Amino acid sequence: MDDDQLRRYSRQIMVPGLDLDGQEKLLDSRVLIVGLGGLGSPAALYLAAAGVGQLDLADFDRVDLTNLQRQILYSSQDVGELKTQAACQRLAALNPTIGLHSIDARLDSAQLHALASQADVVLDGCDNFATRFAVNAACVATKTPLVSAAVIGMDGQLAVFRPDQGGPCYRCVFNDTGEEALSCSETGVLGPLPGVMGSLQAVETIKILTGLGTALNSRLLINDALTQSWRRLDLRTDPNCPVCQA
Repeated sequence: MDDDQLRRYSRQIMVPGLDLDGQEKLLDSRVLIVGLGGLGSPAALYLAAAGVGQLDLADFDRVDLTNLQRQILYSSQDVGELKTQAACQRLAALNPTIGLHSIDARLDSAQLHALASQADVVLDGCDNFATRFAVNAACVATKTPLVSAAVIGMDGQLAVFRPDQGGPCYRCVFNDTGEEALSCSETGVLGPLPGVMGSLQAVETIKILTGLGTALNSRLLINDALTQSWRRLDLRTDPNCPVCQA
């Protein structure tokens, strides 16, 4: 770590339990972010600022005017641009010392498997069950920690799945019924809420990478922002899970 990095990360290095060793671990880490929308935007910004050495950014969509109310990676000038392209420009401006790799295509199972196998943590910021199930399957197969979140309306969820530790997976908790989740375009979403949940994804990712504190392993955090109430549920492995118990 050079003098500029010591200055850049000085306030973070001062955090008890993180210190220089923790910052070095972040600099040596690689994180895959699937989805650069309302969740992936704040997560990517904070992980880049924190000094995660390599961020792999996967999203095939383009910036739309309706995104700007909550997807804080982008500006009005980015409308029509590939999200990965706009994201890389913003993140490189924020922290030019980290590595950025963009994937601007729909990922099949083989590609997800390859990317997850290279990552220390996978962060799921997508907005549909099909992709969530596919990301989960890749993480189970490669035994890569998965930090997952979802938001709709005034409700948010956050969970950490640790296939590397034999814990339950996303499929243990959420059944694959073939139905799709309601989208923001159907039900709306309060702009700051994905910022809250995406920021918490970044927090949990940093905790996993550095060993700081106690991660949310095998637990689900539920937020009702309308009443600002929080619940935390312990998750258990489904003995009949077709993914992690197959």
